[in-house]
Amino acid sequence: MTGPTPVRPHGGVRGANLSRSSVLFGGPFGRIFRALPPADFGPDDAASLAALKKLAAGMLAGVDPIRNGPDAEESGIPAAYTYFGQFIDHDLTFDPASSLQKQNDPDALVDYRTPRFDLDNVYGRGPDDQPYLYEDGKTFILGRPLTGAAKNPKAQDLPRSSPATVGANKRAIIGDPRNDENVIVSQLQGLFLRFHNRMAVKYGDFATAQRKVRFHYQWVVLNDFLPKLIAPDVLAEVLPHIAAGTDPVRDPPKLKFYHARDEAFMPLEFSAAAYRFGHSMVRPEYQLNETLPKPFGIFAGDSATLNLRGFREFPASWAIDWRFFIDLEVLDYGDENNPADPRNKNRTQFAYKIDTSLVNPLGHLPKDIAADPHALATRNLERGWRMRLPSGQTVARAMGEVPLADADIIIGKRTGDPADVVGPITQFGAAFAGNCPLWTYILAETVEVPVTVKTTQGDQALTACLLGPVGGRIVAETMVGLMLADSSSFLAQDPLWQPDTDLMVAGKFGLRELIAAALA
Repeated sequence: MTGPTPVRPHGGVRGANLSRSSVLFGGPFGRIFRALPPADFGPDDAASLAALKKLAAGMLAGVDPIRNGPDAEESGIPAAYTYFGQFIDHDLTFDPASSLQKQNDPDALVDYRTPRFDLDNVYGRGPDDQPYLYEDGKTFILGRPLTGAAKNPKAQDLPRSSPATVGANKRAIIGDPRNDENVIVSQLQGLFLRFHNRMAVKYGDFATAQRKVRFHYQWVVLNDFLPKLIAPDVLAEVLPHIAAGTDPVRDPPKLKFYHARDEAFMPLEFSAAAYRFGHSMVRPEYQLNETLPKPFGIFAGDSATLNLRGFREFPASWAIDWRFFIDLEVLDYGDENNPADPRNKNRTQFAYKIDTSLVNPLGHLPKDIAADPHALATRNLERGWRMRLPSGQTVARAMGEVPLADADIIIGKRTGDPADVVGPITQFGAAFAGNCPLWTYILAETVEVPVTVKTTQGDQALTACLLGPVGGRIVAETMVGLMLADSSSFLAQDPLWQPDTDLMVAGKFGLRELIAAALA
């Protein structure tokens, strides 16, 4: 029996609109909590969808003018971590299956690659199978020079296609096309190409360089990315060696909930809820370098070209000054009360706090990115419901945690200004009483942690909101579990491995040092 091809939302991602009656998954998708009942938000599907749409509207921030400088939503976590998180997501979910495989398995039950931290989004299928990505079978081909950032003089774009029609978009020729979906992640992809090329020159052959790059990347994920975003006491339960200052041999990782049986799997609690915390970290605009007149919006601008949307060749003067995205140097802090202060243009921008508010542009995704619905919060909430995820309270109880009271699940910005608080989740309907969608619950339970930022204007005290006992545990256990299950990871091959000493700064290696090494 045949019929029309089903319409698949969320950018055509397989498995995004699984039947609400499907409770079993037979491939690399799976569940950490297999037996928990799914959350519904009304007596029927229409009522559930209406309730979720109302909640999503409450999670959308109002329209703010494009501005430079500090503001109350900043977390103290450099903005580069937002897009490194997106880069990691693309690495874990890269799906090179053919179109025929996807037709045969539209819900991704079997034909989906095992998720690994192996940088296949960078390397593709390698120089033997995709030689057009490589200069000499060893180093990556880079694109045209980029200008505008004096501190990034060797900036280069990704290699791009040459369309036959004038004005057509020039798509990046890279391992995973999604890493060209905005200007920032595009240039982060370029840094990984440059980092590999540096290692290829250093070690002389492709295989050794690739292994070294993967190990350094995995090290950053475990030792920098997770500690930046997960509350310390939560992370210590999964990676005790980080808190103890030892190593994963003397204090091995502890996984209480993520258990891979035959092979590693991607938990739906992670992919459809917990790892979507990064959406609340997105700023509405970013200053790319010192020569551009002002920050550009992520989707909208003064014209069709003055925004950070990707899948196109952006102006050559848009080289990123990575000091504006991570603390490579001590820069100005700026003045929140004086938008005209010139120091506001020469500062490290920080990710927004992880809370139950998304910036307004994410409520109006362009049609060529997403449609029906075009609001990101609606898409996230509907996806979790369609994937039959349990409520946040149900997962908390399964993890041995006392669930948040409804009065403590607050929708709005964590700025300290009462005007930025919308109200408790039950304000959006009785369906949410003791029954919060898992994604929203994870955003609401974040833990406030003080952060000190060094600037030319002195130390600045900020507050970060880090993932708490439910969200932090799901993210940490999934990432560590995937790495332990990968026989090619440094945890499996050489758990006492250390980054190259010439790349470390004061004995440390993290995202900042990786970016600095790529820029050198």
